[in-house]
Order: sequence, then structure tokens, then C-alpha cells
Amino acid sequence: MKKNTQNRQLKKLSAEKKYQIFLEAQRQDKTAAEILRREGLYSTDLARIRQHVKEGALERLKAKPGRKTQTVPQQDYQELKSDLEKKERVMAEMSVELMVLKKKVNGGSWER
Repeated sequence: MKKNTQNRQLKKLSAEKKYQIFLEAQRQDKTAAEILRREGLYSTDLARIRQHVKEGALERLKAKPGRKTQTVPQQDYQELKSDLEKKERVMAEMSVELMVLKKKVNGGSWER
């Protein structure tokens, strides 16, 4: 039953708060025990926070420099794709209308 309480307490902490706890524990001006007591956490929580910080740092450091590739949700992609297709159809229709109007203006000739 202790494990559920432990997990719930850790989940309540924001990412910013977890990082603050991590930094405070790294400074060593207070003992880890003092920090954990104050925050109501267990040593396993601090170990998990440290692991997450390490994984996050390694993941970020592995990233290649340059522009980050953005991903678009599938639904947004489909909406954008159908919108583009609709606009392409409208442009094709307008192009045909323009050609017809040019022909009428020029008296049946395609050239001016």
C-alpha cells in the first residue's frame, strides 16, 4: 500500500518542482534526507527523479544540432491535405474560366 502513496505523491509534483528538488540535492548544502523529509518523498523518489533528469539530459544531448523536425497529428495532416486538394480544384476551375473569358474577349481567338 505504501507504493501507491509513494507514486501518487511523486505524480503530484510538476516537472519544474522535480527539477528544483534535483538541483537542491545536487548542491549538497542540505542533506538528501532533509530535502526528502521536507517534500514528503522517499529516497526511491529522489533516485527516480535523478534517473529522469539523466535520461532527459542524454536524450537532449543526443539530438543533432539544427532545426528540429516537427510532427503534425494525423488528423491535422488529413485536414490540411483535403484543404490543399480543394484549393487546387478551385484554382483549376478558375484557370478554365480565365481561358474562356480570354477567348470571349479576343473574339474566339486564344491569342491577343
